Amino acid sequence: MSAVTTAHDSVAVVTGAARGFGREIARRLVGRGHRVLITDVDADAVTATAAELGVTAVAADARLPADHARVAAAASALGPVGVWVNNAGVLRAGRVWEQQEQDVTLQVEVNLLGVVHGSRAAVGVMREHGGHLLNIASMSAHGPVPGLAVYAATKAAVLSFTTSLQGELDMARVPVRAHALCPDAADTALVRDEQASPDTAILFSQRSLLTPTAVADAAVALLDGRASCVGPRPPLRGDADRGRLPRLGLPVLARLRAQGDRRRLAGS
Repeated sequence: MSAVTTAHDSVAVVTGAARGFGREIARRLVGRGHRVLITDVDADAVTATAAELGVTAVAADARLPADHARVAAAASALGPVGVWVNNAGVLRAGRVWEQQEQDVTLQVEVNLLGVVHGSRAAVGVMREHGGHLLNIASMSAHGPVPGLAVYAATKAAVLSFTTSLQGELDMARVPVRAHALCPDAADTALVRDEQASPDTAILFSQRSLLTPTAVADAAVALLDGRASCVGPRPPLRGDADRGRLPRLGLPVLARLRAQGDRRRLAGS
């Protein structure tokens, strides 16, 4: 397999980039000299962010394979695509048997199928010349997260998908490097929009939420290496270290949840 390249004048695609992690990742890719194309389902917001960053905007729904194909075509028209970041995601808190069916479906379709469809599009435009594919997973992929069971399941699937995809790429000698980033809870609209729900308490069990800039720094740093997965390690872990929970067992979550609930209420 030939060497993977991330030529800094190549095109970079970032999905779900109107705000949060995606916007900050796009900002750093611009700083590295990439021609950047950002997408979001919110057409007005992605257009405003693109104007702020000086990049190209495409309104697109991560759930739709046809939209990923359209984004891939638009990106390829700008030049060779060297980076593709599947960042689009949604979070809905609540006990799984009490959640609305549409919220369960939305999380699976955006968080998991959006990554699968986006990865397929990314490999399609990078397989001949090489590049880097970055999928945003979560620390919740590493252990139980009561109150966010569906969200955690989608992120665990993203992690498994990404590492399995890398095996397929290697066996087929396709020069694309797949990465998964697993950050802990961060101070983004994704989390703040659900803060009123007591089922988000575990997200606040760390002393402070990560900043989008810290996560973006870690995301872009992955593009300089061959690591398939980063996290949960500093600067992407909280003091709760939930990645160890499969060994510690579910009872420890009661203490972490109580701690997180106090912080959740204090910050609301």
